[in-house]
Amino acid sequence: MSEAPENPLSPPPLSNSTAGILAFAAGAMLILPALDAGGVIDHFTLNLWGKYFCYALLALSVDLLWGWTGLLSLGQALFFALGGYMHGMYLMRMIGTQGQYHKPIPDFLVFLGWTDLPAFWKPFDQFTFAMAMVFFLPGILAFLFGWLAFRSRIKGVYFSILTQALTYAGALIFFRNNTLMGGNNGFTDFKEELGFALREPSTQRGLFVATAAALVGVVIFLRWLSGTKFGLVQRAIRDGENRTLFSGYATPAFKLFIFVIAGMIAAIGGALYVPQVGIINPSDMTPDKSLEAIVWVAVGGRGTLVGPILGAVAVNMLKSYATRAMPDLWLILLGGLFLLVVLFLPGGLVSLPEKIRGLWKKSIPATLPA
Repeated sequence: MSEAPENPLSPPPLSNSTAGILAFAAGAMLILPALDAGGVIDHFTLNLWGKYFCYALLALSVDLLWGWTGLLSLGQALFFALGGYMHGMYLMRMIGTQGQYHKPIPDFLVFLGWTDLPAFWKPFDQFTFAMAMVFFLPGILAFLFGWLAFRSRIKGVYFSILTQALTYAGALIFFRNNTLMGGNNGFTDFKEELGFALREPSTQRGLFVATAAALVGVVIFLRWLSGTKFGLVQRAIRDGENRTLFSGYATPAFKLFIFVIAGMIAAIGGALYVPQVGIINPSDMTPDKSLEAIVWVAVGGRGTLVGPILGAVAVNMLKSYATRAMPDLWLILLGGLFLLVVLFLPGGLVSLPEKIRGLWKKSIPATLPA
């Protein structure tokens, strides 16, 4: 009797690489703060790893679209920055009268001649409202843009160009002082979060733990999603959208849902990024930031859960070193790394062990038959 076929909708077995990244993030969540508290590593190092994990969330949002659905979005940095701005508005409200002008409104508004808070700023003294807006504003923007784009059957390079135009337009809007969002300087000089001083090492350790926990949660969610019927349709759209459409699936609705989810994941990364880095400004939503995220995913390996995280951490570690040691050559180095991966390692860093195993097998002469 033949064995029953495996259920295609059941979640795939947890690969060694995925289990490894979950164990790494979970271990880092506990070990790095303990090392920081014990003085083994400095606060800057812990803060730097928190930033890397925030970038990993942005990379996962890019890969959810590009690697798993075949949608190359060049605008994910916009959603990342919007999440940061929503959290930043709460942090700016928490400054109170501790600013340069000792007024109960942000200093940049005092500089622009305002004596009272604009109406849309007032609810942001509530943490829960700010966190709701971290999800709502990027989500509604992704929904509106995606609905218009997918309804019009825009795809391929045209979709990429439109997403790039979207993030460029967003940056131009936020650069303007009359947008009342800090203009070119954005938000900075934050003081506290939920009553805890942001400059205190214990607060930074708590933020790092929250970032690592968010990364683990997003990885688990995406792995679960990939094992559902929705995940199968998602990959079918990537491999052949027309065939999926002719099979009776409303592919625009599937793509719209994924675009909104990806925007929210990027926004989570941005919201966690702001209190750890201490600043958010329109330069964080310019098209070049989205292009950097594309490089992270390509270097790590798209279409995987591990690749985007590995690429985001590895490239930004390299950036941290290169911008100190050879700042004038960093962009050339980044471009060269991207070309190297595309030409010689299209599967990214996650495919490197398999490549090495293949070369090793080829180097061993075949055993002659007896």
